[in-house]
Amino acid sequence: MKIFVAGLSYKTTPVEVREKLAVQRARLQCCGCRLKLQGGLEEVVLLSTCNRVEIYGVSSWIHGRVQALFQELTGSDFDFTPHLYIKEGTEAATHLFAVASGLDSLVIGETEITGQVKNAYSAAKAAGLVGKKMNRLFQSAFAVVKAVRTNTGIGRGATSVGSVAVELAEKVFDHDLSAKTVMILGAGKMGEACVKHLAKRGAKTVLVANRSVERAEKLAAEFGGRAVRLEDSSVALTEADILVSSTGSPEIVLKREDVAKILPARGNRPLVLVDIAVPRDIDPAVAELPNVFLYDIDDLEAVVRENTKNRAQELTVCQAILAEHAAELMARFESPWAKRAEVVAPDWALGGAVVVNA
Repeated sequence: MKIFVAGLSYKTTPVEVREKLAVQRARLQCCGCRLKLQGGLEEVVLLSTCNRVEIYGVSSWIHGRVQALFQELTGSDFDFTPHLYIKEGTEAATHLFAVASGLDSLVIGETEITGQVKNAYSAAKAAGLVGKKMNRLFQSAFAVVKAVRTNTGIGRGATSVGSVAVELAEKVFDHDLSAKTVMILGAGKMGEACVKHLAKRGAKTVLVANRSVERAEKLAAEFGGRAVRLEDSSVALTEADILVSSTGSPEIVLKREDVAKILPARGNRPLVLVDIAVPRDIDPAVAELPNVFLYDIDDLEAVVRENTKNRAQELTVCQAILAEHAAELMARFESPWAKRAEVVAPDWALGGAVVVNA
């Protein structure tokens, strides 16, 4: 039985394809169970973020079945083959280590992905979808994260997706947000991060729209802003110069006609829309409207590339750490004593202890 990873990411797949596969956190266990049964997998962990959907598992043979696994996630016959990658053994381990450490992220060195990997592992563990190999693989991954952050500076000054979104907005407004009104659609972690960056850049007014009015009011109050009911967000957009959207909704939240209706009241003021949600919140057709500048998460890549091109030396050190840990892990998998009596080893993901092979 081999460990493997099969997936697609922002590197191989545009957002319009990734959003077909996006799995909400509450559905990770259910979808993982379906994948295990339909794919005949021994173990499985499903990871879904705005930048990737990946299946980590244990199987005697995975080639030829990957396309079917991803079709199972969507319940469609869409051909994902051109976008998929498959890695086994050492390559699969090294890939997970890079993902968990933020080295394979759109924003190199970002830390949010570590929590997302932990959540995916925890969900699979709670559903009984992981065994000895996945336990050891993910425990090793979190040990690698610790080593990378302790021994390198890859995460220091890392640009977040939120700050990159702000940077895009500044380009439209000649790097001056001091007199601008900013609206956040979705008061989750990503929206909150954007509010903080915008406040630092001197944005005059902040509007926060969220499904939970209480949450919107709390976040708006922190920045002297104003909460807006989600159903009133298109009207409130008349006031805004910049909208950053990340609601987590499976459907389009802001349609072309919604934006078109408010344009006459805006005159010729530019409107910057930054959609960092997957699936996308904003209808792509909005970009066809005059004086409207729409950016989705794929548009952030060019900015990120510029901000991270000087990290080559740190990346070399990180890659050496990944290679060392991957080689050690595979040696333990393949050693004659790997099947001996179980012992207790630290569970890096959950802060407790789990039983694994020595």
